[in-house]
Amino acid sequence: MHRDLIVIGASAGGIETLQNLLGRLPSDLPAAILVVLHTSGRSSSLLPQILGRSTLLKTSHPQDGTRIRHGLVYIAPPDFHMLVQGNRIRVLQGPRENLHRPAIDPLFRSAALSAGRRVIAVVLTGMLDDGTSGLMVVKAHGGVPIVQDPQSAMFSAMPRNALELVPYARVLPLEAIPAELVRLLREEIPVPQESAEHPGSLEDKETRLLEMEMPQLENDERPGQPSAFACPDCGGVLWELEENGFLRFRCRVGHAFTARHLTVEQQHAIETALWSALRALEESSGLYKRLAERSTGFGHIESAEQYRDRANNTEQNARVLREFLVHVHEGADEAAD
Repeated sequence: MHRDLIVIGASAGGIETLQNLLGRLPSDLPAAILVVLHTSGRSSSLLPQILGRSTLLKTSHPQDGTRIRHGLVYIAPPDFHMLVQGNRIRVLQGPRENLHRPAIDPLFRSAALSAGRRVIAVVLTGMLDDGTSGLMVVKAHGGVPIVQDPQSAMFSAMPRNALELVPYARVLPLEAIPAELVRLLREEIPVPQESAEHPGSLEDKETRLLEMEMPQLENDERPGQPSAFACPDCGGVLWELEENGFLRFRCRVGHAFTARHLTVEQQHAIETALWSALRALEESSGLYKRLAERSTGFGHIESAEQYRDRANNTEQNARVLREFLVHVHEGADEAAD
């Protein structure tokens, strides 16, 4: 038996990195490559053309149910998850993970469930930690985890975070990854004694949630335990899932977050609330000044002074809040790193 399924995840800096990697692979590659690159849901579907200019391999966005074939590069379409189901690809608009669709973890998990030891998973440049959980699953199912050397990545956070939880992954500079992939594909691997499928496992349940299967959505027996936090996407209760020290959260309908992503999203919620408060303070200050002018015009000197005092106090509070918002931005930047 040989490995024949390569799954790759990339985020910030991913286009140039993928062009470099795919451009070094031979046209007769005895494997299929499935790629998730974090994109905006509004992005036009030009990734196959962009990446195709740099490689001899054929690149495309797959349709739901596409049969997986060797020598082809399948790229997740914008706003769709891409999953592996047996020897076919599922393309679904399931719940977002880490605020992304497509997301890297669902691809990695589903590939590990379907192909087990035949999988090679690669985490490339990016921010935060999407891909870490999926890489752990690939490793647990006998696949090979590869992580781009953080020092060679345009954005080092995603590879660095993956290595924290999968320290035995093969760490390679970008230019060395293609040769290692070719070597691993040629390597004979023993046939596993057990089936690669693990029905009822946490990974299987999460994949079924992404596929929007009603029995799983309606199942009240949820893995993990309820947390005190609300889902940033839908407002539902988040359930805590911990695997080998890696903390994640998932709501009833399937939205999922790592602890780092949830922290960043809460930071955004705080910032939004603070900007709303700042706007309200500045509007109040403007109103007090207008009332002070009117009171002065009508000869109500005492009322005018009171309104001016309130305007001054409100302006002072607005200045304090504006300075605090600068520190909120700094905290968000640190969390992203």
